[in-house]
Amino acid sequence: MKKSAEPKPPEELSFEQALEELDALVRKMESGALGLDDSIAAYRRGAELARYCQGRLSAAEQEIRKLDGEVLTSLGSDELRGTEP
Repeated sequence: MKKSAEPKPPEELSFEQALEELDALVRKMESGALGLDDSIAAYRRGAELARYCQGRLSAAEQEIRKLDGEVLTSLGSDELRGTEP
C-alpha cells in the first residue's frame, strides 16, 4: 500500500473533519480491505481522532452549561415532539 503524507494532528482539524476521517477509517476497517499493519495504524489513528472528538464535545457541553448558567433542564416527551400546549 502506498504511503500518503502524514495526516494532520487532530488539533489541526475541525471537529467535522476529524469525524469525517474517523468515519472513513471505520468504513475501511469494516470492509476488510486493510492488511494487519494498516489495520493497526488505522485503529491507532481512529482512537486518536475519537479522543479528540470526545474532547471537543465535552468542551462544547461545558460551554453550553456556562452560557446557560448551569440551568439545563430535561425536555419532556411533549416538548421533544413539539406538542406542548
